[in-house]
Amino acid sequence: METIGQILRNKRQALGLLLRQVSAYVDIDQAILSKIERNERKPTKEMLVKLAEILKLDKDELLVQFISDKIAYEIVDEDCASKALKVAEKKIKYLKSHPIQN
Repeated sequence: METIGQILRNKRQALGLLLRQVSAYVDIDQAILSKIERNERKPTKEMLVKLAEILKLDKDELLVQFISDKIAYEIVDEDCASKALKVAEKKIKYLKSHPIQN
């Protein structure tokens, strides 16, 4: 299963784009993009939207990968991680159908 960094690197290379070209488009340092591709640094949501654009990736799919990476890395060492994900899924469905009133 690919990480967000691997997805970005593979697509950039497949398109024949250089790190400096993509980093200039996203307006970040080339070293930062390199770290993102090596999974040493996490991109922001804003960066991902721009990366999806230049790399011709589906923005929503890229955001799903981004969020799933964040969740997975946060709970990977927990013994009850799978159980917690199932409960969280139920909570999300509940919260969407019962929005909090301010």
